[in-house]
Amino acid sequence: MATIRKIKSGLWQAIVRKKNYPHICKSFIEKKSASRWAKDIEIQMDKKVFEDYSVASNTTLKEILLKYRDEIVINHKARVSTTHKLNVLIRNKISHVNLMQLRSSHIYKLKNEMTDNGKSPKTISDYINLISAVWNTAKREWGIVLPPENPTSLVTKIRVNNYRDITLTDEEINRLLKCADTSKLHSLSDLIRLAIYTSARINEILTLKRCDVDFKLYTATFRDTKNNTDRVIPLHHEVVTILKKYPFGKNFFNTPYSSFRFYWKQAKHKAELSKLNFHDLRSVAITRMLLSGMTIPEVCTISGHKDWSVMQKRYARIKADQLVDKLNKVPNINI
Repeated sequence: MATIRKIKSGLWQAIVRKKNYPHICKSFIEKKSASRWAKDIEIQMDKKVFEDYSVASNTTLKEILLKYRDEIVINHKARVSTTHKLNVLIRNKISHVNLMQLRSSHIYKLKNEMTDNGKSPKTISDYINLISAVWNTAKREWGIVLPPENPTSLVTKIRVNNYRDITLTDEEINRLLKCADTSKLHSLSDLIRLAIYTSARINEILTLKRCDVDFKLYTATFRDTKNNTDRVIPLHHEVVTILKKYPFGKNFFNTPYSSFRFYWKQAKHKAELSKLNFHDLRSVAITRMLLSGMTIPEVCTISGHKDWSVMQKRYARIKADQLVDKLNKVPNINI
């Protein structure tokens, strides 16, 4: 039997106590509303369909965003960028919404707000997906009873065209390297060359340890890469020559990423390649390998791609004019 009582604030408090269920209480302005709510709760308990939303009712989106940032993201490889996105959401007014009141309309409003602020469709999708991940984590791992429908699932997904069709001609590569040679970061030119020869990511190059390179076998091992595995690659003789220029320290390069990024931006702007990302050199490397006659499985062994189709779609930037010489080597038809 529910208890209905008037409390000091002047509100009516309904308390439901039932065996094998937590004590549930809620305050109302009117006594009849309290009685109606208590009766509904008792019926749900009798039918064994009661869900305790009390924790969710007293929790805001901000609280679970903070918990996710401080407990989950700290172990992610992309923790810096993810933490930044979480902090943006935490500062946004959507974070003050109660979990039981969070609706797709709030997500839709956030999406429009970010669109008006000039954020790209890919970036906006990342924020919405992050809210979805935090919601699911709260429900599955933290035991917070939430409504069955994730509010982000009702928002129309933004079509993302994240395809980058950027590669470099030999002339552009030479221009970039010449600008890098004049940089105050003396290793910048070598970092670019290593990326073009190995298709390695910048963090893989900067963290490459001396003990992970075998100069006799011409191999290098990138540890704990993006897909959480080690990757052993063969080394071009030019790569070996470059690495031997740096004989001291545990790592070949002791350059902080922030310094690298500063001087990289300087060099690419000076080379009139302002739209070029360092990651695009991965595409340059893969394209050059394929044009040299290497097979897709061989290239994937070096680049680390598990899915060949992803490598072909996102990184192989072979242009028609690059195939002219090969095509002319096809035997003539003798009639």
